[in-house]
Amino acid sequence: VQLVESGGGLVQTGGSLTLSCAASGFTGDDDAIGWFRQAPGKEREGVSYISFKGGSTDYADSVKDRFTISTDNAKSTVYLKMNSLKPEDTALYYCTAQKGDPVLYLGSWYLWDYWGRGTQVTVSS
Repeated sequence: VQLVESGGGLVQTGGSLTLSCAASGFTGDDDAIGWFRQAPGKEREGVSYISFKGGSTDYADSVKDRFTISTDNAKSTVYLKMNSLKPEDTALYYCTAQKGDPVLYLGSWYLWDYWGRGTQVTVSS
């Protein structure tokens, strides 16, 4: 199983970025993929997740109506489309996953079992 993030970069306030997570070994209906982020000096916080069972999604309040999570038909890549970016969105963004009977909760990063190495998003003011 492997998670590889890409798509981070430097963008101005109000701009957009789309992050990608290449997820190998997580195509089961009972799997879930999420995005977390961590800014320097801050705790890791949940951003969004998608469950492959029914396609349910959830978002942190801070990104609702600005970020959209989606997956391709093969469930091999999960995307995080980020619009109207703000300087406070600056962080290292991690792709994460749970296999089998996932606990779909963004409030606790330790519930998520598998992690990528992260991709940096920097929003300039």
